[in-house]
Amino acid sequence: MAGCAILILAAGASSRMRGGDKLLEQVAGQPLLQLMLRRAMAVASGPVLCTLPAADHPRMTCLAGLEVIPVIVPDAAEGMGASIRAGVSALPAGCDAVMILPADLPDLDETDLSTMLAAHEATPAAILRARDSQGQAGHPVIFPAALFPDLARCHGDSGARDLLREQATCVLMVDLPDTHATTDLDTPEAWAAWRAGNS
Repeated sequence: MAGCAILILAAGASSRMRGGDKLLEQVAGQPLLQLMLRRAMAVASGPVLCTLPAADHPRMTCLAGLEVIPVIVPDAAEGMGASIRAGVSALPAGCDAVMILPADLPDLDETDLSTMLAAHEATPAAILRARDSQGQAGHPVIFPAALFPDLARCHGDSGARDLLREQATCVLMVDLPDTHATTDLDTPEAWAAWRAGNS
């Protein structure tokens, strides 16, 4: 399946939630991970993949009934680099780009993802990175297929940051509303504040 794949990163340990799992927090009546998968599938021009720490992890239930390719990351404890490496290595043939989308950004909606995909169609050779209304860079990030080999060598918890620095002249910023590109919820306090602001 050609087009821009969407790689949802959901293999992290959720260690700052003090026993909870941020990706299973309820948002709009469903676990956050399931919501993000459905948002991705609603706009995807290519396959949707989701990294997971283990095949028997509770997050796997979020994929039930969805045409999402699960990617198990046995070395997920290494950090985001392991998820990117595994996800890119699992991309089906024919993808012309990949959107890397951490699953813990609940404000990113279908419109935001469509904005990113439209920017890719307009500038297919560029790296596209979302930024919020204050100009702060965030996620998602779209990488063209020419950089798949580099992504497949990502290591550590910095993910693709080193590659973004190396390819800085090829990065175009895509403006998304408010803090959609940067609101990631890692702690119970952050979730409480976000819920209070969205009640």
